[in-house]
Amino acid sequence: MTSPQTSKSPAANHSRAGRVVELGHPWRGIGPFLFAVHHLDAYPAGNAEMGPATGVDDRQLGSDFGHPSGWNMYHGTTIPGFPAHPHRGFETITVVRRGVVDHDDSTGASARYGNGDVQWVTAGKGVSHSEVFPLLNADRDNPFELYQIWLNLPARDKTADPEFTMQWHEDIPVVVHDEDGAKATVRVIAGTFGPATALEPPKHSWASDPAADVVIWLIDLEPHARVDLPAPASTDTRRMLYVHGEGARVEIDGATVESGLGFEQARASALALANGDEPSTILVLQGAEIGEPVVQYGPFVMNSAEEIDQAYSDYRRTRFGGWPWGSDAPVHPRTEGRFARFPSGRVERPGQ
Repeated sequence: MTSPQTSKSPAANHSRAGRVVELGHPWRGIGPFLFAVHHLDAYPAGNAEMGPATGVDDRQLGSDFGHPSGWNMYHGTTIPGFPAHPHRGFETITVVRRGVVDHDDSTGASARYGNGDVQWVTAGKGVSHSEVFPLLNADRDNPFELYQIWLNLPARDKTADPEFTMQWHEDIPVVVHDEDGAKATVRVIAGTFGPATALEPPKHSWASDPAADVVIWLIDLEPHARVDLPAPASTDTRRMLYVHGEGARVEIDGATVESGLGFEQARASALALANGDEPSTILVLQGAEIGEPVVQYGPFVMNSAEEIDQAYSDYRRTRFGGWPWGSDAPVHPRTEGRFARFPSGRVERPGQ
């Protein structure tokens, strides 16, 4: 994950449309979004097991975060990543910009995705899944970049059957705005942007309700690029812009937002973005509040403490459907391409 980098107090830097805020660690949520994390790892070449060829003897395996080498094993012991762990009551939206993720879960589903793909998991009444990051390149480095966004579910859907969908990068709508040769590229993961409408989210997602006004945009700005963001559809909508990138500095409605800071919009208006001298990336999360109590403890997000206790009890008793894999951190063969295998047995590959 990135850490906030500031050169001025965000409290002194605001505009009529909103205010500049510290993003925190992980990045603070907004509206129905619980939080977001950004993993950026400079992984070395992979060994025969697709772990780091440089070895892991200097690591606190099982809990290796923030390592000074610039890459982390996280909870992995052989391959970086997050072995089997449970979720209930919300959704994970995982955007892999560089590198690949191997996914396996308690429903029997599995996948390999990356290099621009998005996986959207509705945990609902409970799912266990493993997310590991195999280092496929044995002869060169394996740069890795991932966002994971947690989106809450309304009470009516916290007991829905788990579901996951894939958005292959070839299918994700992209809008390019070119002004004086400086491009702003908007990837539309949820919602709409100009003429582009995102792929359909899972059926129980808060994003599937048009009144929720959910948007996820990932915007890349070349130096001096400009782009206008449309106004939210409702005054009840909350919006946050997460600015990051080495040397990133973006003017948002006249306020200066540097890497590691965010812009929390305060009114339902359009926003003018003007980038500085370095490339910048902005994650935009937007949505209407669900309007229900939120009780989060670890991997569970419910509406009451009693429901949290029940989630832990159910997981200890059932592991949310058991674990059909021979390892808590399954990995697919090095030669395997991108794919998704659904609980029904149906296999989907990009372009199909």
